[in-house]
Amino acid sequence: MSIDQHGDATLQGVSIRSLPKVSLHDHLDGAVRPQTVIELADEIGLDVPTTDADDLADWFEEQSDSGSLVEYLKTFDLTTAVMQTREGLRRVAREFVEDLADDGVVYGEVRWAPELHLQRGLGLADVVEAVQEGIEEGEDAVDGTGRDIRVGQLVTALRNTDRSMEIARLAVEYRGRGAVGFDIAGPEDGFPPSRHRAAFDYLAAHFFPVTVHAGEAAGLESIRSALLDGRALRLGHGVRIAEDLDVVSRAGDEVLVQFGDLARWVRDREIPLELSPSSNLQTGAIATWGTTLADHPFDLLYQLGFAVTVNVDNRTMSRTSLTRELSLLADAFEYTLDDLEAFQLNAAAGAFLTVEEREELIDIVGEGFER
Repeated sequence: MSIDQHGDATLQGVSIRSLPKVSLHDHLDGAVRPQTVIELADEIGLDVPTTDADDLADWFEEQSDSGSLVEYLKTFDLTTAVMQTREGLRRVAREFVEDLADDGVVYGEVRWAPELHLQRGLGLADVVEAVQEGIEEGEDAVDGTGRDIRVGQLVTALRNTDRSMEIARLAVEYRGRGAVGFDIAGPEDGFPPSRHRAAFDYLAAHFFPVTVHAGEAAGLESIRSALLDGRALRLGHGVRIAEDLDVVSRAGDEVLVQFGDLARWVRDREIPLELSPSSNLQTGAIATWGTTLADHPFDLLYQLGFAVTVNVDNRTMSRTSLTRELSLLADAFEYTLDDLEAFQLNAAAGAFLTVEEREELIDIVGEGFER
């Protein structure tokens, strides 16, 4: 399969970009257009590595390909710096929605940390409302082109700070006004979900959906804490759940695997894994298994019945799209359209929507693939 410069490919005679997709793990500050970074930086007098958009895209990709989550996260200093004003936040959010629609996404959840956007005088409520304004502007713009998209906010706390309760209250306050779920993000190793148990207790008491970054830079204990302390309904990445699988034997296409208790629980409860193949390579999350996409345990998890979903994590840092991620996976593991549809149905089933809305989304995906 050949993948073009936009990450698209044709599979069984169908453009992957044209297929309806569901995006569950997509960071707002990891999806700022390089040209937008340059223009917003100029408005606030901020120096950037280069004022050429293509060169800046190269810079983000090169800096992010470090093999370390901590180093990878340093690139966000630049994107968050240009997202400190109401107009900056609105523009980034609006363009984010438009970019999702161009990627074939019909439903997306955008995660971002409000506490990172207060450096120029805005308050927590201000930034949430500015992002929501941008999302709605983007949805209207997409609607004007004859397409449909819906995007919800995953209000995110930083796991290495002490504001998680404040952010949890903020998320619940904006339920029904843009916020659909809660997350914790940032450096994972050394900052387990258990540090934020009080916030998770609050969210559970208000029946507010939670996804937790776990199983990326830290292993099984991080996943365990996400499920027990965080009551996570989904796992952000979660790729290292494969460490709880013991491949006993291989014979051709047949693989005999012994499950650990944690892996069996995640599989049997159909807890969605928000896998991000390219990002997992960049951050070293799959270093145990190898250094190429073909080494990613994605296919093993899929074949064993885990609720795998495909995500971009950070479009700018990984210089990718959901279309490209699906294209890369199809090429690496010889997937068919049926497989790509299964990933979208898993994501639709795991979306933080009402059951009626999830069923409608599942129908949209099914009908789109059938066409």
